[in-house]
Amino acid sequence: MTAPSSDKVFSGSVPQIYDRLMVPMIFAPYARDLAQRIKGHRPHDLLEIAAGTGAVTTVLAAELPDTHITATDLNEPMLAQARTHLAGKSNITWQQADALSLPFADASFDVVACQFGAMFFPDRIKGYAEVRRVLRPGGRFLFNVWDRIEENDFADVMQQTMHQVFASDPPQFMARTPHGYHDAARVRGDLTAAGFRDITIEMVTHRSPAASAQDAAIAYCQGTPMRGEIEARGTPGLEATTQRVAEALARRFGNGPIDGKIQALVISAA
Repeated sequence: MTAPSSDKVFSGSVPQIYDRLMVPMIFAPYARDLAQRIKGHRPHDLLEIAAGTGAVTTVLAAELPDTHITATDLNEPMLAQARTHLAGKSNITWQQADALSLPFADASFDVVACQFGAMFFPDRIKGYAEVRRVLRPGGRFLFNVWDRIEENDFADVMQQTMHQVFASDPPQFMARTPHGYHDAARVRGDLTAAGFRDITIEMVTHRSPAASAQDAAIAYCQGTPMRGEIEARGTPGLEATTQRVAEALARRFGNGPIDGKIQALVISAA
């Protein structure tokens, strides 16, 4: 099923909430993991696709000071947010770019990285073929995708709550897109169809910390395109729905700081 175009809209206050709450909660552990894998390849020129607000970019810039990083995203507002805390890094070039039509010459990069972006590609085989085109001979594509939503605690509780609040038409963004591309065989097949070989896929589990159930609820309901889906449904509204999710999370994980499981596939392809 093709995701609606609204699934790729990160605008308004979404980038700021995403950066403040979502990044430390679910993206930072995988950013460190991906950066360490990339570091082992000692790239001179690295392309990052779907850089978002710079979770991976931040780690890479510190770990690989001699690597030139070209950080791209389809959404300029996300890159604008990333620039706010990476403005002084001389080894980073920022550029708005569509992953399905990369504005770079063939064989331009030693490594291409993509943190939790492939799920958003309208045509993944085409996107992977573009990555292969811009990689140098012997280059490597390293990326990750979320496992099924049931294996990711906070997201699963949030999705169950959506079914309770909007019984006839629950918002499905998280299940449909971020957690909608979790089949390892399908990922391998798409990469193979795009011309990649030497493909390794590893399941990696981390813990997801949040200062409170309220913070986690705000992150999911207001810091992702889920926000637009909730708002489009009207009653009970964004704030009341966020509160319902916060209450569900608190019942499951307790009051005060909370902690849940997150799980993803980490892929390397040559």
